[in-house]
Amino acid sequence: MKILLTNDDGIRALGIWAMAAALIEKQHEVIIVAPMKQQSGMSHALSVLRQLEFIRIKDEQIKELMKVHCPNVELDKSIETWAIDGTPTDCVKIYLEAMIEGNYPDVIISGINHGANLATDVLYSGTVGAAVEGFLHEISSVAVSLNIESLIPFEEAAKITLEYVEKTMKENESKAFFHNINFPKTFKDDKPEFKFARLGHRDYINAFQQHTDEKGRTFYRVGGQVYDVDRSEGTDIFASEEGYIAVTPLHVDLTDYELLKND
Repeated sequence: MKILLTNDDGIRALGIWAMAAALIEKQHEVIIVAPMKQQSGMSHALSVLRQLEFIRIKDEQIKELMKVHCPNVELDKSIETWAIDGTPTDCVKIYLEAMIEGNYPDVIISGINHGANLATDVLYSGTVGAAVEGFLHEISSVAVSLNIESLIPFEEAAKITLEYVEKTMKENESKAFFHNINFPKTFKDDKPEFKFARLGHRDYINAFQQHTDEKGRTFYRVGGQVYDVDRSEGTDIFASEEGYIAVTPLHVDLTDYELLKND
């Protein structure tokens, strides 16, 4: 398969190179297009008021990144790799619409993100936002995240993700899919098992921290503690806490059809 990799953690993040290593080992064609720097929380943001720089990453730099993150993987061929000074959505949109001419990848994998993207956090996630852009182009897309406290190595999560993608691609040959995948802290019974689940509802307590500097200027920083409004059985939060790999099929149609029926 021809697979486009992206993320919101940036071009140097471990997760994207662990995923690349798994794809290389299985002889898939890999293209990497990722932000130059950290872009978490960018959702489906698109840069429209400035020019975006894009840089082709040289083979020597790629080998260095692989050596740091995936020392057991031998890179015997060049990987098309680009770093873009923009959001995750910019990366996918520019590559698909400006850098290639219709020769789309078979699937887009966004991640592996360092930190969960569960419940209503999918609305803020740059990881999910990049996958949204792929799905809008009718390309099967998955967003993949690993709990920030997880004991599961990125390399293992990458191999499991690839197996899931290969299997799901065979089952959905004629229709694009959009799945949000979250790996737990540890596997239930030490065995990886996927569990399909709906989105829960996640909020944060004291989500903004105020700070005033010596000049009297006031700043706010997003932070706070997780507060799960809905983590009941059947949600992705519940599945992840139980040790399952939570999978939520998503779509991009925000129409309220029930209201349309009653109008």
